[in-house]
Amino acid sequence: MRGLLTGSFLVLTLALTAQNDTLSTTAEERSDSTSRLSWEQRHSPARATLYSALLPGSGQVYNRKYWKVPIVLAGLGTSYYFIRQNRTEYLRYKEAYIAVVDGDPDTIDEFEGRFSAAQLLDVTDTYRRWMEWSYIAIGLVYLLNVVDAAVDAHFVRFDVSPDLTLGIGPSLGLAAQGALGLQIGLNL
Repeated sequence: MRGLLTGSFLVLTLALTAQNDTLSTTAEERSDSTSRLSWEQRHSPARATLYSALLPGSGQVYNRKYWKVPIVLAGLGTSYYFIRQNRTEYLRYKEAYIAVVDGDPDTIDEFEGRFSAAQLLDVTDTYRRWMEWSYIAIGLVYLLNVVDAAVDAHFVRFDVSPDLTLGIGPSLGLAAQGALGLQIGLNL
């Protein structure tokens, strides 16, 4: 009986080993077939969109459009610069306006009374408006960054063959009838 148990254990072990080899071979074949795919075939538009949404410019790197990264960063940096600049000026003129209209003769604005309250309010509103436009600009640059990465990722597999030709010439059928005409032909 002990010999039977040992023999069946041996058979069971061999069967499990053979089955594991089959499973590992299948997994190896899958990973090998994945590694044989080109980067265009493995490319995912969803991943490019996610990367670009999380870190602006990284979707363009994923799409291998490296030249777009400085454009994205310059757009975001410029928008950020104008946000800071306009916010600083807005707060400066707002503070001066409040100092003029508070009714306390001891508070003196930074412009020492050279501008009226109406002039200060007008400049304050202008800088507030420019600051809001700067926030809109940074949002649009960010959104365009994400949209560009998504659209570009969809066109990774788009192949333009060198065999595409477009020919324009006279239409001989119409010329035989005495009329003028153009014929456009597309060779694929």
